[in-house]
Amino acid sequence: MYKSLFRATAAFGTAALLATTAFASDLVVTFDDLNPDKKAAFEAAVDAFKKANPDINVTTNNGDREAHKSTIRNALLNDAPDVITWYPGNRMGPFVDAGLFRDISDLWASDENLSGNFGAIKPTMSRDGKQWGVPYSFYQWGVYYRKDIFDKLSLSEPKTWDELLAACGKMKAAGVTPFTIGTKYLWTAAGVFDYLNLRTNGYDMHNDLTAGKIKYTDPRIRATFAKWGEMLDKCSFVKNHATMSWQDAIAPFANGDAAMYVMGNFSVGQYKASGLTDAQIDFFQFPEITAGLPRAEEAPADAFFIPAKAKNVENAKKFLSFIATPKIQGDWNKAIGQLPPNSAAEVNTGDKFIVEGMATLSTAAGLAQFYDRDAPAAMAKAGMEGFQKFMLDPSTLDSVLTNLDKVQAEVYK
Repeated sequence: MYKSLFRATAAFGTAALLATTAFASDLVVTFDDLNPDKKAAFEAAVDAFKKANPDINVTTNNGDREAHKSTIRNALLNDAPDVITWYPGNRMGPFVDAGLFRDISDLWASDENLSGNFGAIKPTMSRDGKQWGVPYSFYQWGVYYRKDIFDKLSLSEPKTWDELLAACGKMKAAGVTPFTIGTKYLWTAAGVFDYLNLRTNGYDMHNDLTAGKIKYTDPRIRATFAKWGEMLDKCSFVKNHATMSWQDAIAPFANGDAAMYVMGNFSVGQYKASGLTDAQIDFFQFPEITAGLPRAEEAPADAFFIPAKAKNVENAKKFLSFIATPKIQGDWNKAIGQLPPNSAAEVNTGDKFIVEGMATLSTAAGLAQFYDRDAPAAMAKAGMEGFQKFMLDPSTLDSVLTNLDKVQAEVYK
């Protein structure tokens, strides 16, 4: 009887130990991109992690990005995964402030790769002096231009605002519209606003505005719109841009009617698909406006976070450390044509836009996450509607700014 009891007790203990081990070796990761290249890159990284950590049972969930924006709060509050994707910068703020993301400053401090190779983007991953996530990809914005048109008009890449305006004058004299844009979906106008504001007032002003700390009628923001008005007058954008998507706006760029496009690097593939070659297109950083102002860039990033209610925190930290390694960051971003936040990761040196992008972002004084990511959704919607309205009719400036102040007061109360 005692032997039987001993065997049963031992069997129960072994089973309990195995169950505990299995539980401790679980990891649930939620991703948010069904685009084939992004999905494949994520799955390849997970497979590599599984191979390096055969004792961890990994379960992945992947869904539509727009749907994820609506469901993430519920996921964090209820049956939270161990790792989840979201955006850095101000966009992570509400979840940090609500205690829904776990502070991983200890991981950043103890992991030499994280502490040594993510300096440019670390401020974007920080809030209240603590780090909250690990970025896996970002991409640069800037000015893409028709190099063949510039060469024909004997133009060089403008470094300053005055040089840009002078170049625009020569383009207009030659019958070329300086800028293309499609504002049908609004966010493209936000890209122009962000750069004008970053170059006029700087990175901190961008963050203060999108955090609701200063008003849109503030004289410094009016100064940004003054530069925009100058751009509309002396440079000009294609007509009917409010009816065009960002893809539609490539047509005048491709056929030579327009020479420049303020856009993100994800657009390069579309330029080439329209028939343009590497020899015809190039890239330059948005020109300096306020002399001596530290150069900040638009660099929307995607990152992984550990929910506060994660069940397998140590495994989640292992996953984040693995995702941060130079090889994984390099392989992932080569596959999707974007940039690795890890400065030690390899980039596709055969792609001049990737090389220029890495040089641009690795030397930036700050990396903004884009207006509609950094501002709350309701503020971003109203702001971008106002930006488009101003572009269509600059005389509406006062009413636009007054309305944005009203929206701001409601959104941030």
